[in-house]
Amino acid sequence: MLAARSFDYCREPMKSPTLKIVVRTQGNTSALKNGEIQLPGFLFDFIEIPVLPKAFRRMVRTLEFDVCEMALTTYLCAREHGVKFTAIPIFLKRAFHHGAILHNSKGPIKKPKQLEGTHVGVNRGYTVTAGVWARGILAEEYNVDLEKITWVLSGDEHVAEYKGPSNVITGCSNQTLEDALLCGDLSAAINIQTNDPSIKPLIPDPQNTGLSAFDDRGHYPINHLLVIRDEVLEKNPGIAIKIFNVFAEAKSLYLDQLKNKEAQNLTSTDELDLQILKRKKDPLPYGIKPNRDVLENLMAHAQSQKILKQNVEVDKLFAQETIGLTA
Repeated sequence: MLAARSFDYCREPMKSPTLKIVVRTQGNTSALKNGEIQLPGFLFDFIEIPVLPKAFRRMVRTLEFDVCEMALTTYLCAREHGVKFTAIPIFLKRAFHHGAILHNSKGPIKKPKQLEGTHVGVNRGYTVTAGVWARGILAEEYNVDLEKITWVLSGDEHVAEYKGPSNVITGCSNQTLEDALLCGDLSAAINIQTNDPSIKPLIPDPQNTGLSAFDDRGHYPINHLLVIRDEVLEKNPGIAIKIFNVFAEAKSLYLDQLKNKEAQNLTSTDELDLQILKRKKDPLPYGIKPNRDVLENLMAHAQSQKILKQNVEVDKLFAQETIGLTA
């Protein structure tokens, strides 16, 4: 007698688990966001947050997403305060920051060293990565004593537990940094948006100055990386590698399009990436090894600026299964 056979014709196919993710739409992520590249075994549910720093705050304070683009210094600060997420060495956004330091060209401040003894505005919080890099430029390249400046914030910190040094204060709620700069209450401001023609970069020809720093040191500062909730890492061994690989594949497609002049409607970021490609360099290297120097430089700035209390080995900042990956 033949044994009975079971056929589950009506069983629904198993659905892949979904990961809630926030990343900006730009060249190196577009192939992921349009579905051209997919994460094996999982589905990305892309959550659109028009003002990306709001996603950083929500992730830091509530772990709202499974995977999230994150400002580098915010990650370092959050990690020191025990937030349960870990970085993957995917560095989504970079920028030169010489042009982030703005002054009133009609005012008395003409050189970075003259900022000592004055008040300088910082857009949002003291731990904002662009501000850390800009202050690092002032200290490292122009010998400015940062402790002789009073830093005036327009907002608070993403990491609520962080307390800044004594020379960091919050500005007046009824006055924008731009207004304070125009009326002379501030001598400069970092990373503000303005259309006033009298507000100009304090450092002349900032983009070429940044490119010169890149030519000299290969230094293209990292602004944003990718973080994943620790619970997701623990429940899904190997997922950090999978995420690394699909983001690397998307970046490769983007760079090929730039090289082959197939990319359309280039943004200022695309144009800068293209400038670096013309120097026969990868503008967006992923992985720890090709980024160790720039990561250590940022961490040194964060310590000297009293954002981090403790030195941390770079390798310990990232998911252990991604330590040897590069792309």
